[in-house]
Amino acid sequence: MPSKIIGKNAVINAAESKRKFFEVFVSYQNLNSCESVLKYAESNNVKIHILRRNEMDVKFPKEKHQGIVAYVEEYKYANIEEILEGNENPFIIILDGLEDPQNLGAILRTADATNVDCVIIPKNRSVALNSTVAKVSTGAIEYVPVAQVTNLTQTIRRIKELGVWVVGTDSDAEMDYTEIDGNMRIAIVVGSEGKGISRLVKEQCDYLVKIPMNGKVNSLNASVSAALMMYEVYKGRH
Repeated sequence: MPSKIIGKNAVINAAESKRKFFEVFVSYQNLNSCESVLKYAESNNVKIHILRRNEMDVKFPKEKHQGIVAYVEEYKYANIEEILEGNENPFIIILDGLEDPQNLGAILRTADATNVDCVIIPKNRSVALNSTVAKVSTGAIEYVPVAQVTNLTQTIRRIKELGVWVVGTDSDAEMDYTEIDGNMRIAIVVGSEGKGISRLVKEQCDYLVKIPMNGKVNSLNASVSAALMMYEVYKGRH
């Protein structure tokens, strides 16, 4: 079943990464700025619909389409074993129960910037890859491998067997996140927006770290927490 991607950056990056296209809808005003997409579509015999801006609004009434929408092949999830095979110093992000596609898109964008090798999400009670994630990621969804797993705790046990240290974020931890050794084989666990890391996942972590909170609010947005952790590892590696 085709996936719908919306917005200029998301569609352009999908074309640049050679994702299979089925249909493209573009406004007259965007023909020049989306020329690379149209050339890619034409070269692959993809049907192109050129519409007026108001026709785009009628066709996609609830979307901030920016004048272009494409239907492409479904996003393919990565195999975590293949990601780790031959990788001497893997850097993985594990998302435990993240439900907001805006947060996942933002995390993928930062993951691309910080050379994350793979993002792991659970299959159940978690956001999956979709058009909102693609748009918010501004194309990073095309370049950051995402693995979707049935059992998160079993997956964590498996990557630990492969020599990866698993670090969880928890407000009650004694260790500060700046004490992370970014040079080790590492997986960072970030919890859900409201509940944080689940008990079973927390028990699988090798150790926990906290991000200091000195104000009146006692938690950060999940994508902000993830970004701080990713850049701390990135800093240690560069």
